[in-house]
Amino acid sequence: MMIPAVIKDDEFIAQVQQYENDKKHFHLWWLGQSGYLLLWQGKRILIDPYLSDSLTKKYAGTHKPHTRMSERVVNPGSLKHISIVSSSHNHTDHLDAETLIPVIKNNPGITFIIPEANRSFVAGRVQMPEAYPAGLNEGGHLTVDGFTFYGIAAAHNAIDRNGKGECLYMGYIIQFGNYTVYHSGDTLWYAGLEKILRTFRINLALLPINGNDPARGVAGNLNVQEAAGLAKAAGMQHVIPCHYDMFTFNTANPADFADSAQAVQQAHTVLPIGGHWSSESL
Repeated sequence: MMIPAVIKDDEFIAQVQQYENDKKHFHLWWLGQSGYLLLWQGKRILIDPYLSDSLTKKYAGTHKPHTRMSERVVNPGSLKHISIVSSSHNHTDHLDAETLIPVIKNNPGITFIIPEANRSFVAGRVQMPEAYPAGLNEGGHLTVDGFTFYGIAAAHNAIDRNGKGECLYMGYIIQFGNYTVYHSGDTLWYAGLEKILRTFRINLALLPINGNDPARGVAGNLNVQEAAGLAKAAGMQHVIPCHYDMFTFNTANPADFADSAQAVQQAHTVLPIGGHWSSESL
């Protein structure tokens, strides 16, 4: 039995529409894994969405089955009025053709933000011209439809770069109105990361908690203690954990994260699959 989404499909779309006229607060929904839909003043952006069973199908019958744990929140083909979609790196749970191709098709004029280093690979995966994505590197920024994205290096497991020095793995600081959100992508806590992040005065951080276990055969992430500790060290106002409850071989217990956050007095929220959060909570 999979973990049910608290809201999905048409009811999910209707709930997003319910908050479109809120001019004061922004709203966020967890789509599973590291995927989110963010709504601010009627503008919608998607962050690292994975809304298919492509990895389950790809690894069926192998030594590393990607057995899905939770329901899909929404069909990507039904997501409309999206201004921006982002990918933090090339792993399929963050760059999924079966999610991105219908999103791009159904949202003319959408901006697709990626690490510049991954341009050729990304264009091939989503079947678009190489010039199509908007590339960012560490220290760079770009503004689209009132949202400014800043590139932050991510270590998954190391800060890997191409021959031009461009990062293969990225996180994004997203600023809009009076708010600042940090989506780390997949990363470990590398030396100096908390100092970089502290300068942005982050209101909300979206951090992975599945940890770094080489036995899984995949690159690692922050664990529950590290996610809570990084948020506290970087002065983040609030944190929501992610990158768990998608695949049975690579997950974590969010209750352990909540315990770790409470231990360091870090404000946090654990969302259910499809769960909604509002900046009114800040």
